[in-house]
Amino acid sequence: MDLYLFEKINGLVYASKALDYIGMFFADYFQYIIGAIIIILLLWKKNRIMILSAAISVFLSRLVIAEIVKIIIQRARPYVVLETANKIIFENADFKSMPSGHAAIFFALAMAIYFYNKKLGVFFFVSAILISLARIFCGVHWPSDILVGVIIGIVSGIIVDLIIRKKKTYGRN
Repeated sequence: MDLYLFEKINGLVYASKALDYIGMFFADYFQYIIGAIIIILLLWKKNRIMILSAAISVFLSRLVIAEIVKIIIQRARPYVVLETANKIIFENADFKSMPSGHAAIFFALAMAIYFYNKKLGVFFFVSAILISLARIFCGVHWPSDILVGVIIGIVSGIIVDLIIRKKKTYGRN
């Protein structure tokens, strides 16, 4: 199923220059727009706990859990093992694919923000989906890499929210 979904999504590469550019934009560049939005959100004091929660969730998901899973699983990226993979973005020397660090980051961010602002959270979830699909489209992740990254990100966001809310509750007593 993983190979089938990868080939269906990645097989769309070169079908349209516009689609290729859109895929590359979401896979590689849209994350900078998301970062700028986070910086802008920091300008309002009311958003600081939300952003702190998001930052901790991202740290936990990407730099702790995802890194441990990458070390344990050591799964190669699709373009490394498939001659037919269409890789259309530059990827660093880290050939480990499982889990997707991008999916872990952006779903952790979306989950953490959703707890504080539902509308903004939905925007970040849609962004995370687009970034994640683009990573498959551009040939650097398997669909299951994305799925595991999504799970790691969402669970990290939930864990951090539970800890922060518990701390706030105990702090009031």
